[in-house]
Amino acid sequence: MKAAPEAQKRLLDLAELDTGLDRLRHRRRSLPELAEIDELSKRLAQVSTQIIAAETEAGDLARDQAKAESDVDAVRVRVERDQKRLDSGQVSSPKDLASLQSEIVSLRRRQSDLEEVVLEIMERREAADARVATLKSEREEVTGSLHAAEDRRDAAFAEIDKAAGELTSGRSAITADVPADLLGLYEKMREQTGVGAAMLHGGRCLGCRTSLSIADLNRIRAAAHDEVVRCEECRRILVRTAESGL
Repeated sequence: MKAAPEAQKRLLDLAELDTGLDRLRHRRRSLPELAEIDELSKRLAQVSTQIIAAETEAGDLARDQAKAESDVDAVRVRVERDQKRLDSGQVSSPKDLASLQSEIVSLRRRQSDLEEVVLEIMERREAADARVATLKSEREEVTGSLHAAEDRRDAAFAEIDKAAGELTSGRSAITADVPADLLGLYEKMREQTGVGAAMLHGGRCLGCRTSLSIADLNRIRAAAHDEVVRCEECRRILVRTAESGL
């Protein structure tokens, strides 16, 4: 393949722009905010699940408390009813009187036990409600951190995309000056090696950092100025300049 030396030298400018674009793409993929957003999103999902579980527990305890309080009220009503019967003197039979007194004692014991149950449930419900409040506060904090990280990511994306747009515009201007066959070879090598062309500097290929043999250097010296030469080691296009050491 043949191409004007100036067109070949333009490949070095193109390679520099492509390297810059590769760096920007890598930076975009590896922004620390991306890992932070991923972690915060996972934590937010976890906290949301924990809130549902805590609210369910608090709801169950609220129903248990209501039922226990209802049981206490029912027993209290029976105690008050029996106590009125006892105080009214309506029960005259010693046997019935003893039975009524025994029932009142039993009901008061039952009422005391149920009140203990109510207190226990109330304590557990308070703990559950406190956990819900704590988790909701954490959710707000995580959500705020997530939004802040997303804002930083978007700002970084905008900066990177702007820089990439400028490099892409510069790339388009350069490719317009490069013959299609030379550009095709460059793109092929870029796809294979990451860098399509490299300078021959001081007898070394700056693409693979290999020092060329005497035979290869002699071959390149003998090549016409418009001949497109390749590195025997990495197969990249070797661009000759005044610094090539030929």
